[in-house]
Amino acid sequence: MKRASRIGIATCVCLLALAMAMTSVLGSSVHLKGGQKAKPSFNDLGLRLRASGELTGLGFGDVNVDMTATADVKSTCTNQGGNQAPGQNPAPITVMGSTSILNNQIKNGNVPFTVTTNAPTTPVPNAPGCPNNNWREDINDLLFRTATITVEQPAGSGMIVLTVDCTFTPATTGGQVPSGNVACVSH
Repeated sequence: MKRASRIGIATCVCLLALAMAMTSVLGSSVHLKGGQKAKPSFNDLGLRLRASGELTGLGFGDVNVDMTATADVKSTCTNQGGNQAPGQNPAPITVMGSTSILNNQIKNGNVPFTVTTNAPTTPVPNAPGCPNNNWREDINDLLFRTATITVEQPAGSGMIVLTVDCTFTPATTGGQVPSGNVACVSH
């Protein structure tokens, strides 16, 4: 009985130590620095969207920050004769970007981040927003409507420690997005 009791206690101690180690590796409560209503700042770069902020509550390990954004498309259609017309019915588009942050950049669980989406392919193959596919469709601008930022730690683990969903009202029109036009929910 005493031997079984010691084994049980040793097992509990080992499991507790493992749980504490995993908490320090994964971060216990990752969030945006600045309180409960904190949100990233956004900059509309025309065909790309940039988000910046600061993460806190991180554990040890490299971090991946990904962003997916949806936007309305402003495009121009050009026929074979070189005549241009606005895109007639361009579909909304989704663009993505990612950045990695090394563990040695994290200080006391805090690290600033900047992530920028990639520009979409232009001209658009088969010109879906033009009268027919003999035209050329060039994307001139993106009017961003939403952005989702996900934070993964440790990088490559699939462990999402923070998701921030943001909506822009009205859609972005270029340059720094006013904070009052951004509503975000973190989970």
